[in-house]
Amino acid sequence: MASQVEGDGDRTISTNRRARHEYEILETVEAGLVLRGTEVKSLRDGGVNFKDSYATIRNGEGWLVGCHINPYSHGTDANHEPDRDRKLLLHRKEIGRLTGKVAERGLTLIPLRLYFKHGRAKVELGLGRGKKLHDKRATLRERDQRREMDRANGHARGRPAPAESRRRRVVGGPSGVYTDSTSR
Repeated sequence: MASQVEGDGDRTISTNRRARHEYEILETVEAGLVLRGTEVKSLRDGGVNFKDSYATIRNGEGWLVGCHINPYSHGTDANHEPDRDRKLLLHRKEIGRLTGKVAERGLTLIPLRLYFKHGRAKVELGLGRGKKLHDKRATLRERDQRREMDRANGHARGRPAPAESRRRRVVGGPSGVYTDSTSR
């Protein structure tokens, strides 16, 4: 059986990769989750889906809406409802600040990552603005250009640099001067 305590590091359960493609993330916030026992057990099995989920502020409380946590496989009739709204644990000042930013600037709270930290389930929320289609294309273009530059410089997956970028070093020896080809 796996240990309940995971040490100092975080154990990521699931990430919302689509969120960084759909939204420009301006700020991130960590929040706790109010969960039932079968939900925690299901999360330890990795049964979560972020599709169409978001966070909202209702009556001065944070809520995670649309996050699907699979029913626990060994649960009884007291198993949890998979698509219920889950309460977020945030400080009152954080809630006030986020409420102002969401209402004022038209930003959205998106769950980016769900993880365990010291045995407690946490969600990383991103305060983001929706990208337009041309913004998404520009992001893809920049990523491809960065990848090409890394490939040309030899930084891709630890491969050595191409032959033309290697240095030639002149070394003086007892019988004269000769060249020694070394990589960076």
